[in-house]
Amino acid sequence: MLMRTDPFRELDRITQQLFSSQTPGTWSRPSAMPMDAYRQGDQYVVAFDLPGISPDAIDLDVERNVLTVKAERRPLELGDGVEMQVAERPLGVFSRQLFLGDTLDADHIEASYEAGVLTLKIPVADKAKPRKIAIANTDGDRKQIDA
Repeated sequence: MLMRTDPFRELDRITQQLFSSQTPGTWSRPSAMPMDAYRQGDQYVVAFDLPGISPDAIDLDVERNVLTVKAERRPLELGDGVEMQVAERPLGVFSRQLFLGDTLDADHIEASYEAGVLTLKIPVADKAKPRKIAIANTDGDRKQIDA
């Protein structure tokens, strides 16, 4: 298997990991969460990486075509006599906002959470889908054409 490495991407990842471990995200200054977004037929699919976060700690809101995803990962309760040796997992509040255009149906968003991935399915609005328009002929006949 051929694997490529981008040294700048790796440097960015290490820098983000270094700074985020020292200053976890807060509700007023949340950390970003990684995501993928793609179109699949008549819907957009957005997947957010939220490993180790309980579904109860995820908050989804839509207001005026702005979708906000917030999640919080709290430190583990280790108890007395436990000394942490390595702590690399980011903690705190994570947030991401997506601006949904008028071509998306924000009223019918579906959300699912499995294996640490929050997946949203956002349908394309009916008004944004291609449709046929009837043209009146001077003879009174109508003909369908693509819009």
